[in-house]
Amino acid sequence: MGKKKYKLKIDRERCKGCLFCAEACPLKALSISDDVNGRGLKYVVLSSPEKCTKCGLCVVMCPDCAIEIVEEE
Repeated sequence: MGKKKYKLKIDRERCKGCLFCAEACPLKALSISDDVNGRGLKYVVLSSPEKCTKCGLCVVMCPDCAIEIVEEE
């Protein structure tokens, strides 16, 4: 049995681009996208996945519950 792996999942349609998550990230792994979602808002992306430790601070800070840490398939 191997060790479980997790990934950060961002729901771009829920994200309003407030950047609370990016400001909370100690490793600065998140940034704002150049694209917009269906509501016409820029959303957050995991721009540096190699930096992300899945600490969960972004999940806690997101007021719209647009970020979660899920088990990789």
